[in-house]
Amino acid sequence: MRISPATSDDWPAVWRFLRRIVADAETFTYPPDITEDLARDIWMLDAPGRTVVATDASGTVLGSAKMNPNQMGPGAHVSSASFMVDPAHQGRGVGRALCAYALEWARSEGYRGMQFNAVVETNTAAVALYRSLGFEVVGTVPGAFAHPRHGYVGLHVMHRAL
Repeated sequence: MRISPATSDDWPAVWRFLRRIVADAETFTYPPDITEDLARDIWMLDAPGRTVVATDASGTVLGSAKMNPNQMGPGAHVSSASFMVDPAHQGRGVGRALCAYALEWARSEGYRGMQFNAVVETNTAAVALYRSLGFEVVGTVPGAFAHPRHGYVGLHVMHRAL
């Protein structure tokens, strides 16, 4: 697996799985009917952010991550990140590799920590992955996410010092 900066040529592949994941409305707070233009604006970041893709030996995009300062000004020393793995390629370590890459990027950029603002508590695979990489749930906003199958569930705020 190779992780490299995302380019405009990668966008069509990212959009194919991003649109499906967002439409399922189980893991992201983006509107389920998100337009391609809005999705591109949200996902394909310019500096100081960074967007990457994970590809296999054939160049197939397996997943993507975006990394950025969590806040501006006095809060800009803490990073944030989001990850999407093509459902066709889940279970192959893509999410772990992207998260490890994001942590190393944040360290190299001088961030003091990484914070995830909205991890859906029913997304147990993501919560377990993040915990295994040293993140802790520092709080949960009860009922903050309208899950299509589970009803109103909490959104975890997760943090890891760097």
